[in-house]
Amino acid sequence: MSSVAVLTQETFNAHRSGLLPEQAAVAGPSAGEDEEALPTYKEAFPPLPEKAAQPEGTQETSSAWASKIRPLKSSIITQVFHVPLEERKYKDINQFGEGDQAKVCVDIMHKTGAHLELSLAKDQGLSIMVSGKLDAVMKARKEIVSRLQTQASASVGIPKEHHRFVIGKNGEKLQELELKTATKIQIPRPDDLSNQIKISGTKEGLEKAKHEILLISAEQDKRAVERVNIEKAYHPFITGAYNKLVGEMMQETGARINVPPQSVNKTEIVITGEKEQVALAVTKIKKVYEDKKKNTTTIAVEVKKSQHKYVIGPKGNTLQEILDRTGVSVEIPPSDSSSETVILRGEPDRLGQALTEVYAKANSYTVSSVSAPSWLHRFIIGKKGQNLAKITQQMPKVHIEFTEGEDKITLEGPIKDVQMVQGQIEAMVTDLVSRMDYAEISVDPKFHRHLIGKGGVNINRIKEVHKVTVRIPPDNEKSNLIRIEGDPQGVQEAKKELLELASRMENERTKDLIIEQRFHRAIIGQKGEKIKEVRDKFPEVIINFPDPAQKSDIVQLRGPRTEVEKCSKFMNKIVAEMVENSYSVSVPIFKQFHRNIIGKGGSNIKKIREETNTKIDLPAENSNSEMIVITGKKANCEAARTRILAIQKDLVGTHFSMSKKAKSSFCISTFIIPLSGSSCISVGKRLEQRPYQTKSHTVELHAKPEYHKFLIGKGGGNIRKVRDSTGARIIFPTPEDKDQELITVVGTEEAVRDAQKELEELIKSLDNVVEDTMNVDPKHHRYFVARRGQVLRDLADEYGGVMVSFPRTASQSDKVTLKGAKECVEAAKKRMQEIVEDLEAQVTMECVIPQKFHRSIMGPKGSRIQQITRDHNVQIKFPEREDPQAAPPAEAPVQENGEADGEVKEPVDPNAPKKCDVIIISGRKERCEAAIEALKALVPVTIEVEVPFELHRYIIGQKGSGIRKMMEDFEVNIQVPAPEQQSDKIAITGLASLLDRAKEGLLERVKELQAEQEDRALRSFKLTITVDPKYHPKIIGRKGAIITNIRTEHDVNIQFPEKNDENQDQITITGYEHKAIAARDAIQAIVDELEEMISEDITLDSRVHARIIGARGKGIRKIMDEFKVDLRFPQSGAADPNLVTVTGRPELVDEAIDHLLNLEEEYMADVVENEAKMAYMRPSGSSAAAADEQRGPSKGFVVREAPWATANEKAPDMSSSEDFPSFGAPVATKASPWGPKRF
Repeated sequence: MSSVAVLTQETFNAHRSGLLPEQAAVAGPSAGEDEEALPTYKEAFPPLPEKAAQPEGTQETSSAWASKIRPLKSSIITQVFHVPLEERKYKDINQFGEGDQAKVCVDIMHKTGAHLELSLAKDQGLSIMVSGKLDAVMKARKEIVSRLQTQASASVGIPKEHHRFVIGKNGEKLQELELKTATKIQIPRPDDLSNQIKISGTKEGLEKAKHEILLISAEQDKRAVERVNIEKAYHPFITGAYNKLVGEMMQETGARINVPPQSVNKTEIVITGEKEQVALAVTKIKKVYEDKKKNTTTIAVEVKKSQHKYVIGPKGNTLQEILDRTGVSVEIPPSDSSSETVILRGEPDRLGQALTEVYAKANSYTVSSVSAPSWLHRFIIGKKGQNLAKITQQMPKVHIEFTEGEDKITLEGPIKDVQMVQGQIEAMVTDLVSRMDYAEISVDPKFHRHLIGKGGVNINRIKEVHKVTVRIPPDNEKSNLIRIEGDPQGVQEAKKELLELASRMENERTKDLIIEQRFHRAIIGQKGEKIKEVRDKFPEVIINFPDPAQKSDIVQLRGPRTEVEKCSKFMNKIVAEMVENSYSVSVPIFKQFHRNIIGKGGSNIKKIREETNTKIDLPAENSNSEMIVITGKKANCEAARTRILAIQKDLVGTHFSMSKKAKSSFCISTFIIPLSGSSCISVGKRLEQRPYQTKSHTVELHAKPEYHKFLIGKGGGNIRKVRDSTGARIIFPTPEDKDQELITVVGTEEAVRDAQKELEELIKSLDNVVEDTMNVDPKHHRYFVARRGQVLRDLADEYGGVMVSFPRTASQSDKVTLKGAKECVEAAKKRMQEIVEDLEAQVTMECVIPQKFHRSIMGPKGSRIQQITRDHNVQIKFPEREDPQAAPPAEAPVQENGEADGEVKEPVDPNAPKKCDVIIISGRKERCEAAIEALKALVPVTIEVEVPFELHRYIIGQKGSGIRKMMEDFEVNIQVPAPEQQSDKIAITGLASLLDRAKEGLLERVKELQAEQEDRALRSFKLTITVDPKYHPKIIGRKGAIITNIRTEHDVNIQFPEKNDENQDQITITGYEHKAIAARDAIQAIVDELEEMISEDITLDSRVHARIIGARGKGIRKIMDEFKVDLRFPQSGAADPNLVTVTGRPELVDEAIDHLLNLEEEYMADVVENEAKMAYMRPSGSSAAAADEQRGPSKGFVVREAPWATANEKAPDMSSSEDFPSFGAPVATKASPWGPKRF
């Protein structure tokens, strides 16, 4: 049974406000007393405190808000830890602030939430400042010591029985000790005979931890524990009433005495303390026991089981009171026992007085009930329990209990008090039944939230207008039943309005529009102005935009079908216009021309924007971008683009005009270097001021395209000299231009003349073709003509198309001819001489590295070798791979008598390297030597790491995923021995610089696996419990709810026997030992409860069975849940169709049977009257109308001495929007059945 919280005074007063005068006189105090009981305005609304001195009259009122404010202390602390140089784990000074040490610090900060700052002292010691909350700082300190400081270990031996004091309750003492000393403390398991406690950490931490452990052990050596067996019946005499006697003993002796409570069936009393104190306490206890055993006697009396709780009293206070007054102990049988015998134990002359008090207490209380419909319970209780608060204050000894779903209220307490409370509650029930009504309507749950409205606006309006309460079931109940309670007329009106809203919602339609998210903000408009226009046009349609963070394109429309369709077409039209106007094009314009595009005061750009109806965005002045972005309709964008390009063309054209108002001119020199493809590089520079000239001059020159590169020079060096010396702008043709020989010079007349002169001289020198020769050793000819003359083509491209001719191979001539412009020939000749010098200095060296390492040295796709080749400018050639399956060369026949068929072959040197191991390196000697060193540095090294064989399969992982991940992370190869070898050695192969990190990672993984292995061993503890198979379904519960709850709560696996198992009564529990034991106790508790249950058969008319069972068993499940019983109805075709079986605890079975018989009586009346769906009778319309006429209007909330009363003003109307305006809504908006409007 569940108790219901009580209501408030305001609600009950509101319901009583319409009573007749004579009813009000019966139900409550007079009107005059009511007025005096009204609170004053300052009591109801106390003013806020002020710093300034207040008038004397307001001092008391302001104190209602005043309270002592405790000063706040910062929860952030800062501590500094120092790690000496000799104890630092990472001593590389060059990597301070980076490397592994920094990674460890970052990991500690992430793991603990503390902030770390590192610094180096003069002695190279490490100082670490840690800031954060206390627990975070202590955890960070432990991590710092374990990961940044070298670790030492030690052990300390203390008696085995003292270990539990080091561990503490739930391991709290051990954790505190580890945090305090920053060490790791390992205590042997209980089944381990060793008494040695292992400690690991820093030297300082080891000493602290050892000291603390020895202190704990020394303290326990001084203490003693004594257990004394005393009969349970004499424990009350040892403790005394209210534990006075045992308290006095503990105060006198100084020992701690632990007497088990009466509910625990133990006879052992435990005394702890120092040895002398314990001995003294034992003597006193035995003396009391022997004295009472000798002088006391017992009597047994019968007291009804239901009255036992009155003899016991709240928390056993009545028993203690009897013991204190009479010195007699009263023994009550346990609640699960059916015995009604109460035993009194004490001295013979005191037993009579104690017996009188027992009977007096047993008969002082009674239990009664008041009939009241369950739906009225909350009105009887009142708002915040105010109605019942008055009753309970007057009659504090009466317990009032409301049971959900039952039409009664249970009262328990002294007889006279119960009678008075019963009369008051019956009067309240009569009053409420005469003027209250209810109705239930069915509405699909999907419409519930729309009926409620945003922030409850819809449902609150209905409640206020019709003065009713409406209960809409929460989403998790999945119920479609809405209950309306209140005044009969208001109930009918609220019912009608809710049904109308529901019917309108059933006709609504929801439509999703796909609108690109980039248009959402434009549709909504600034501060929602544009979307407000759409909503005003379609007020019955709710438009929902997705959250910008969701990146969704779906806009939802909801409302009447026709309105949704109209709104959808309108919004699609808006989107189509936006799409049409969102065409964008980028136009590249020289940065120096942007100001001309803009015009004075933005006149040019403004005119283009207005005439083309486009949006034009220019890059910021400090930006390097040259792109101007035009947005709008496609045709308009193209028109704007054409106009902007025309302005640039005019500026770049032959007659480039400078601003007439300028007082000086600036010559812009730009050269454009054609590149591969269609792109070009433009370089501009603002030159020094020159005398003002109104026009620039343009000159055109012609030069062969192959000369252009030489004129420009490497990196534009040649053309830059001309530009800097003359200030002219020189434009070379782009690949798209028709005339590839045309060179344009733009600038002032003088600048153009000077630039023209210099360029013509350069071109003339290039036109002056000369022929020259040089000597190149024939052995180097192949280098120049190899790869289809790639080197010669490069020389021609770089040096103005110079032609280089080599003699034929058969001629063995060393004469090479160069033909071209004089300067080009000289430059090409110089470059060829440099190449020849490199070839002359080239040597070939061998590097012997076993073939098995060649693939590793090459790297992925030969990347490592390519890098060495580029870095050292050498050629590297790897040998052909040796075929291991090729047959060895046949042995030469044995020579006899000194005869030889041919030449005598020199014996093969066994120490000579194999050809397949020799790598050939060509290049300059010093470069070859450096390349050899680089190659040898790439030779992998192999180390072995000892890992227990049973962990190998976990390191490999599923389908090798674990070992692959480690090899990728550490860039090494890890070789695990075959299972048949049973080896503990794992080989790691890789670069020497990577091996240490890989080994550390592998060992770290081993530690993790060992910890998991230990955890698996602890979790594999098994125990079995014997339970009768008939109880198995009850333990499992409906859909496995009970057993799932036990499994989840205790984190264990519970296995029930299979159908074919021999031991059908064995349930197996697997998990941690203490959790498995707890789960076993939980199951045993269920079994004990089931064994106490009984079964009784009752006869219920089969015509009411369906009503009791309810739709989908809802009714029967409710009864079973309320009374904690099991109901079994007969199946079709049963011998007795009226027989119903009730199973459960005896008292609950009786209550359930009574409830079922009451339901049968009620439903049978309905069957006779053929009103199967009417659960309650509603008051007639005439009586409801009469009650409504007799009731006066509600006064609402009334206070005395209000400000408006003294000024003769009208009291504010709480229903008025003027007196109590809503935030942000000065004008009442039209309510919509689709809920409030929102963006």
